Amino acid sequence: MKEKRKKKKGIARLFEIAGERKGLLILAGILSAGSALCMLVPYWSIYCVLQELLEHAGNLAQIDSELLIYWGWFAFFGLIGGLLLLYAALMASHVAAFRILYGLRIKLSEHIGRLSLGYLNNTSTGSIKKIMEQNVEKIENFIAHTIPDLVNVVATVTMMFIIFFSLNGWMAAVCLFCIALSIGLQFANFFGKKAQEFTKIYFDTQEQMSASAVQYVRGMPVVKIFGQSVRSFRRFNSEIEAYKEYALKVCDTYESGMVTFTILLNSLITFILPVGLLLLSHEPHNLALAAIYLFFIIMGPGVASPIYKLMFLGSGTREIDEGVERIDRIFSEQPVPKAQVLQVPADYDIEFRKVSFAYENKAETTRTEALRNISFTARQGEITALVGPSGSGKSTVANLIPRFWDVTEGEILIGGVNIKNISTEKLMDIVSFVFQDSFLFFDTLYENIRVGNSTAGREEVIAAAKAAQCHDFIESLPQGYETRIGDEGVYLSGGEAQRVCVARAILKNAPILVLDEATAFADPENEYKMQQALQHLIQNKTVIIIAHRLSSIVSAQQIIVLNEGELMQHGRHEVLSKTEGLYKNMWDAYTDAFQWELNSKKEVKE
Repeated sequence: MKEKRKKKKGIARLFEIAGERKGLLILAGILSAGSALCMLVPYWSIYCVLQELLEHAGNLAQIDSELLIYWGWFAFFGLIGGLLLLYAALMASHVAAFRILYGLRIKLSEHIGRLSLGYLNNTSTGSIKKIMEQNVEKIENFIAHTIPDLVNVVATVTMMFIIFFSLNGWMAAVCLFCIALSIGLQFANFFGKKAQEFTKIYFDTQEQMSASAVQYVRGMPVVKIFGQSVRSFRRFNSEIEAYKEYALKVCDTYESGMVTFTILLNSLITFILPVGLLLLSHEPHNLALAAIYLFFIIMGPGVASPIYKLMFLGSGTREIDEGVERIDRIFSEQPVPKAQVLQVPADYDIEFRKVSFAYENKAETTRTEALRNISFTARQGEITALVGPSGSGKSTVANLIPRFWDVTEGEILIGGVNIKNISTEKLMDIVSFVFQDSFLFFDTLYENIRVGNSTAGREEVIAAAKAAQCHDFIESLPQGYETRIGDEGVYLSGGEAQRVCVARAILKNAPILVLDEATAFADPENEYKMQQALQHLIQNKTVIIIAHRLSSIVSAQQIIVLNEGELMQHGRHEVLSKTEGLYKNMWDAYTDAFQWELNSKKEVKE
C-alpha cells in the first residue's frame, strides 16, 4: 500500500496553490527578473560616468562628452525597459491570481455546500465570511504581488552583490554582513514560534470580532430600543478589547527587533566609509579604487530598499500562511458521504426505524443527544405533523430527511430505500423544504420564487405565487415581480417572506414536502388561505409539518408528539386530544390561551 503523501504547509502550500497557473507565474517571474536587471542599468551608468570624471579630474577638457551622453541614454532606456517589463510581469501575475482565486472560491463554495449543516451550525457565519473574503484575497496578494516582487528582490540583490564583489571584495563583504545580520534578526522575529502564535491569535481575534459584529448588527434594533451602547453587547466589546490588547502586545514584542533591523540596514554607509578610507589610505593615487568607493557610497544604501521590501514580504507571507491553513481546514472537513449503491425509491413513504441522533461539536468535544429510538412512518398522500415543546427534536427529525445530518443510529427510508443509498441530487429533487427562518436572495421576487424550479415559465411562477397567497402583495410593489429585495428600501414582512418561500416550494412540486412552521408569521385570514393552498398542493405527496400553532394541524392524518428527543404519542387529533398525555396538556393550554386577556385597570378594594 502506498504511503499517503504528506500535505504541504506554509510557503510550500502557497506555491502549490500558485502552481495551478504555473505557466503564467513562470512568465511573470522571468519578466520580473528582467525588470530588476534593467533597473540596475542606471546605477551602472552612474559608475561609468564617475570613472570618466575621476580619470580626467585634472583636465576636464579631456572628458569624453559623447561617452557621458551615451551612458545617459543607456540609463534612460534601461529605466524604461525595467518599467515595461515590470508592468508585463504584474499583468501576468494578476491574471494568474484572479483565475486561481476564482477557482478557489468556487471549490470552497461547492465543498461547503456538500458539508452537513452540523458543520455550519458549529462555525460562525462571520468566520466563514472572513475566510472566503479576506483570507482568499490575501492569497491573491501573494500570487499577484509577492511572487513577482520576491523574484524582483532576489534578482536585484543577487546582481548587486555580483557587481559589488567584482569591484571590491572587502566593501562588498561589509555590506553582505550587515544585510545578513539584519535579515536573520527579522526572520527570527517574524517566523519564530512566538510569531506563529501571534499570527494565530491575530486571525482568531479577527474571526471572533467578525462573528460578533454580524450578531451585533442583527441585534441592533434591541440595542437601540433599550438605549444601550456597544459596551452593552459584552461579547463584542470584550473581543474589541482583546484585539486591542493583542495589538499592543505585538508592538511591544516586535519593537526591539524592528529597531535593531532598521538601524543596521540604514547604517551600511557607516560601515562602508571606514573600510573604504582604509583601503584608499594604502593606495591614495588609485583613481579606479576611488570611483569604486564612490559607487559603494551611492549604491550601498540602495541595497536597503529591496531588503525592506523582502522583510515586508516575509511578514505578510506569515499572515497569508495562517489564512491558507484555515482554508485547508475547511477542505479537510468531510462532506456528507455519497451513496455507494445508488437506488431510486418506487414511492415516497418516509419511515424512521429506531433512529437516534446526537449533535457533536468537535472543537469543544461536546455531544448533545437530540433523538432516541424514534420509529414512525409518514405515508404518501397524508399529512404527518410533528409537535412538542421547544427543544423536543421536531426540527431535527425534519432535517434528517434530506440528510442535512446523518443519523447516529438506525435508518431512514424513502419508499423502502435507505436515504444513504439515494444520490444527493435525487434526494434534493424529491424533497422540498420550507424553513422556519425565511431566506430571500437580494434579487427580484420572480427569481426568488423561480429558485424552486429554474426551468419554470412566468405563468407557472405566478400560479405558485397565487397558491401561496403572495400574488396580490407582489403586484402592489413598485415593479411587481421584478421588484428587487433590498433595493430602494424594499423589504418584506416576516409573513410575506414566508409566503414567497412557500411559493418556491409549490413551484418545485417535489413529492416530499417539509414545512417547518410555514404559517408562523401569517395573519388568521392568510393562514386559512395558505392552508387551503397547501391542501390542494399535498395531493399524492408526503407532507411533514412542524407546528407550534396546534389549530393548523388538527386535520393531519397523523400527529407525532415528541418530548426531549423521544416519541411520546402518535395518532389523530380527535383521539390524542381526549387521551391523557402530553398532547392533551398542550391542546388544553392552547385553547385556554384564547380566554386570557390583559387588563390594565387596577381593582380598587372597597
